Formats: sequence, structure tokens, C-alpha cells
Amino acid sequence: MIRSILLGTGSALPARAVPNAELAQTVDTSDEWIVERTGIRNRYIAADGETTATLATLAARAAIDAAGLEPGAIDLIILATATPDQTFPASATLVQAALGIDDCVAFDVAAVCSGFLYALTVADSMIRSGAASRALVIGSETFSRILDWEDRTTCVLFGDGAGAIILGGEESADDNPATARGILAAKLHADGRHNQLLYVDGGPSTTGTVGKLRMKGQEVFRHAVVNLASVLNEVMAIAGMSAQDIDWLVPHQANARILDATARKLKLSPDKVVVTVDRHANTSAASVPLALDVAVRDGRIKPGDLVVLEAMGGGFTWGACVLRI
Repeated sequence: MIRSILLGTGSALPARAVPNAELAQTVDTSDEWIVERTGIRNRYIAADGETTATLATLAARAAIDAAGLEPGAIDLIILATATPDQTFPASATLVQAALGIDDCVAFDVAAVCSGFLYALTVADSMIRSGAASRALVIGSETFSRILDWEDRTTCVLFGDGAGAIILGGEESADDNPATARGILAAKLHADGRHNQLLYVDGGPSTTGTVGKLRMKGQEVFRHAVVNLASVLNEVMAIAGMSAQDIDWLVPHQANARILDATARKLKLSPDKVVVTVDRHANTSAASVPLALDVAVRDGRIKPGDLVVLEAMGGGFTWGACVLRI
């Protein structure tokens, strides 16, 4: 069989870091209020000239370098984002051009905070089917451009950034989940009945404007804990394992309280959960690959480790993926 193997990771952040104390100078909030409710201490905000595509390109270059490849080896680019540079064409094609790749498959995926899991699953399917051999999968966002900076309940939660991985198809005869490398299982969900709990109040075919993010935080929190715990158990069962086999959980970095509650529900040690929300805030589709890159580069995640990625976003959409590094 062909498996999708993780070959490299990369990430990128805007130049400007905005700690809570600075945000409190323009928003009716405080460092104490933000930390107590979210665990966030800092976020990065894109400046003029820093866009979803430029951040995605920087993260892509880092991942390509880590994989030891040349850009021309990439034959598939999938960019997960809710904040594209333009309504069309896909921002993935801007990344393709910036990397100097003359021809490959390139498109965007829109599933908000779980967009990277959706993109990763699509890339894995294309690799296993033989439609692609080397895939660049990116999550990149400039959420600061769709925030209502007068709504302190939402604007303090989000930041900008990008994360990327390279997947490569390799022949494997190992079907033992305890030893097999690469993506072992993935599961995605969506439930459009909850649109009004987390959405943007604009769009080309409705208002003709970009719109601003709106969220009912308590309801989202409740659904997130239940859905994330459920899909993790579900994907581990598909892989033929249990939550106790996990070496590292890399969840969507939405809120420290959600991360803690999910770990408790799964009976996972907090020491097994990669947390970057304190440094980067919620970077939507970028948060999972960004956190993965941080943990790979600081040496926590090592070859042979069993890693679970999971996320939930507006829609609602949610999903999880099991892979052995």
C-alpha cells in the first residue's frame, strides 16, 4: 500500500507581536481578564504587505527545506484558509507562483479552524490514490482582517500566522498500527445547523463585503469539548488503537480551557498536549500545523512518535488524524 509520510514541517508568523498589555491600550480588556478566560498572553498581527499568501509561502519554504526537497518536487498544494488574499483565484496558486513551481495541482480549502485537517485528509487521499506524490499542505490566516476590534469577547482570541507540512507517498507493507509510519487514520465531520454560533457576517453573494467574525463563545465551548473528544476516540478506533497509545496530541489552539477540558475528558496527561495558544492565540486553520512545527523543531515530537491532530471550527466542522512520525 501507499502511505502518506510526513517529510517536513514549517511555520511563519508576522513581524509584529502584540502582548495582552498592548491590546489593552485600545480594547476594553486587561491581561488578567484575557489570561484567566483563554490562557492567551500574546498574538501576532499582520502588517500591510503581510498576507495569507505571503505567510503561507514563508511556512512552505521552511517545510520544503526541512524535507530536503526542491520546490519543483511538489505536485500538489492545498491551502486551508478562511481569509484568502482574493475572492479568486485560490491563494494556493499565489504560493505556487511565489515558490517558482511552473505546474502542479493547487487549490484552497475552506473549513475554518478545522481547514488544515480537511486539507490534510484530501492530500492523503490523493497520495494514496496515486494522483499526487509530494504534497504541500498549508494552513494560513490573517484573521486580524475580519475581527471586530470593538468586540472584546472575540478580538482578543485570534492572531495571524501560517504552518505547513510536506507529505510524501511511500510504499509500505507494514499494516501494524504499532509500527507503521505515516497517516494511519483520519475522520472528518460537519454539521451546518450551527452556523449562527460561529460565522462571519458578510460574503460576496450576500452583502458584497468581507464581514466581521461573530461568535457565541459558551455554546462553541460546549460543542468543542464534546466533538473533539468524540472524534479523537473515533479516529483512534479506526486506527486500531486507544487514546492511551498517543504520544502527543496536537489540537487546534482555540482556548486553554478547551484544551484542558478535552484532555480531562480523554484522560490524557496535560504533558502529552502541545500548547501554543499562549504565544500565538487562535490562528484558525494555521494553528495545528503551527503547533506541530513548534513541537517538532523543539525536539518534543520525534521520529516514531504517535501523534494525533484534531480541530473544530465554524460550520461546525471538525476532524482528527492519526500519524506516526
